[in-house]
Parts: sequence; structure tokens; C-alpha cells
Amino acid sequence: MAGKEKPTPQGTAPAGDRIAKVLSRRGVASRREAERLIEAGEVTVNGKIITSPALNVTDADLITISGHPLPRLEPARLWLYYKPDGLVTSASDEKGRDTVFDHLPEELPRVMSVGRLDLNSEGLLLLTNDGELKRRLELPSTGWLRKYRVRVNGNPTDPDLDPLRQGITVEGEKFQPMSVVLDRHQGANAWLTVGLREGKNREIRRAMAAINLTVNRLIRISYGPFRLGELKPGEVEEVRAKVLREQLGEGGGQDAPDPAARKPRSAGATAARRRRPGDEVRALARAWEEDNAPEPSGAERPARPGGKAISRRAPAPQDEARPPRAPRNFSTARSADKPGAKPGAKPGTKPPAARARREEPGPDRQAPDRPAKPAPRVAQPDRGAKGAGPRSAPAKPGAPRAAGRRGPKPPSRPRKG
Repeated sequence: MAGKEKPTPQGTAPAGDRIAKVLSRRGVASRREAERLIEAGEVTVNGKIITSPALNVTDADLITISGHPLPRLEPARLWLYYKPDGLVTSASDEKGRDTVFDHLPEELPRVMSVGRLDLNSEGLLLLTNDGELKRRLELPSTGWLRKYRVRVNGNPTDPDLDPLRQGITVEGEKFQPMSVVLDRHQGANAWLTVGLREGKNREIRRAMAAINLTVNRLIRISYGPFRLGELKPGEVEEVRAKVLREQLGEGGGQDAPDPAARKPRSAGATAARRRRPGDEVRALARAWEEDNAPEPSGAERPARPGGKAISRRAPAPQDEARPPRAPRNFSTARSADKPGAKPGAKPGTKPPAARARREEPGPDRQAPDRPAKPAPRVAQPDRGAKGAGPRSAPAKPGAPRAAGRRGPKPPSRPRKG
């Protein structure tokens, strides 16, 4: 019978997977909801209605839900959704309130929520089309940290939050220690950042009420490695398949990085980032000094990256040096090379014709053995007096000077009477 599990030999596991797991994996419902559907008689296997989830099925079995065939298996996908305040995180609500699934975009396939957010809470809510992925992300063994921005009414101090850091018991229920940071005070309120690794019902609100603080706003900002980012209320963003595979690899992924925390840097990266002006010039100077440093004879320089080894020539020994050359008389060489010089003439001598021309006195020269006669002195006529001879008599005192004579004009004397 399809309603009962077929007997198997002792020690042999039945083939296939549980019917509730298959329904969850195909995105029909979560495991608990699938079990309720089975108990309600909504699921058939090979044309027969089943009423117990204790049944293994394989790909060869024909499964229908409420008369509809089981959806085909699709790759697991994950979405980030900013849940607005005032929506219920449930597929249906008995009070008729709006749910998050009533406000999702129409192009989204059938999805399930990973965990829950209260009616008055907002922020990051993960959605997936894979029931097995949903169950994996909800398990406490995953150990992912969930961070919340919490606004409380009151002015708490840091010591007032110590009970939450140490673990608190509320109405007989033990809460694990939380990471609580007091960010700032804003009027009559205070903002806190709270991190926890378990998701009990209304855990943060109940824990804050135990230390006399009332939560008036609660925003989830991260779930493990996934962050709310720049999403606005009601927006949906799909996680890329590559990122999803990396985060769900061995080790269960990592928590979202803290923006305030600084990543450790290696020594090389730190040196590369802390370059100062002039470092390139100093590096070139050091390289030049290394290239020109004295090395022993025949030494070979180390090869540069991407280059060849450079060998230096040893200097020639002193005893093998060339003998010094005789100084050259440039005047002798020039005179010997002049045109018209007789072959075989002694360097530095001039031809006789040139010597004769030099010794012969010219019209403006006088022989060195004859003394020069002084030139006769000619009297200069007076240019100032008209018709004057070579030398004019001196003017009488009081007589007016000639108009043509040079010199300053004497001052006039006042007349008498």
C-alpha cells in the first residue's frame, strides 16, 4: 500500500527520501506544513491518498498536492527582503491581517521565509524557494549572528546592560548571552545594537522589559553574512548564486563584517598603502648606489627581476698600461702643414721671401736706424675774432667777449646813475 512504508530487510535503509522532505525541497511548503497537508489528505502518491508522513518516495513516484502535480526541482535561490512594519510573517493569518507574501513582487516564484519577524519589527528577512535551504539556515547549529538596531524608551547606562551580556532568565526561560552596544542617546530614547545567535519568540523585547526598558522600534540589519544594506522597506534583492555557494560551503559561512572593525593587514600591504612623497626618488637613488658600488675584479652583479646578470670588467693592471705620449707642438705642426712650405724645411722656420717682406719698411714705417723728425707746429687761427691773425692780442679788461668764443657768459654789472 502507498499509505504504509514497505518493509525492508533489517539493516538496510529504505530507498528515497521522506515525503515531507521532498515536498519541502520542491518549495511546496515547510516540513511542518507538509506534514499538515498530508494529515489533511491533500497529498497523493501514485494515485493513492496518504495520511502519514512516514513514507519514502523516489523520483519514479507520481506525487500530487490538492490535485496539482509536484513542481519540478529547481536550483536553490535566496532573496533579501526588507520587511515593513505591520506585516505578519506567515503564509496566512487567522485574523485576516496582511502578510509579507501578500506584498511580494508578482515575478517572484513561490518562496518561504527563513525565520520570522514580529508584527511590529522590520528589517532583513530571508526568502528562499528551497525548503531544505530554509531548514539549514534556521538551525541553531549554523551559529550565524543576527544583528538588530533597537530603540528603547529610557536613558540606560552601560552597566545597566550587563545582565543581557551575561545571560538572563525571563519567566523561567533562559536566554543566551547577547552582545549589546550602547550607541547613543536621542532625547528620551536610546539606540542599541544587539546581536544574538538564537531566535526565540520576542526574545529581545522580553529581555529588554526584564531590565525595565521598553522597545519602541526594532530593525534587523543582518542575518549571518547577509546584510540589509541600502534596501528600502518592501524592496527585494536576490543573492547571486556564486555568493550563495560561497557562504553555504564548509563551515556554514561567516557572519556579516562589522563596519567599525578593521581587517588585519599584512606587512607588505601596509607598506604599500603608506607611501610617502619622495619614496620613488629614494628607491632610485638606492638602486643607483647598488649598481655603482665597488666590487672585486671580475665580480658579477646579481640578476635583476626579469633581467640577466651583469658582469663588470676588471681594470687593467698598472704595469701593462700604455706609455705616456709625447706632448705635441701644435704651432710647429700647423706651420709645417701650411701650403708653400719647402719640402725638408725645418719646422718652425719661415721662407726667405716672407722674412724680406717683414724687414722691408713700408710707407708708414721708418727704418729703425733713422730717428724720426718732430712734425712742425702750426699756429691755429683764432676762430672767435673775425679777420684775426694767427694769434690775436688779449682783449682789454671790460671789453665784451667775442660772440663766437666758447665759455660761460659773465654776469652783467649794474649801471651807475
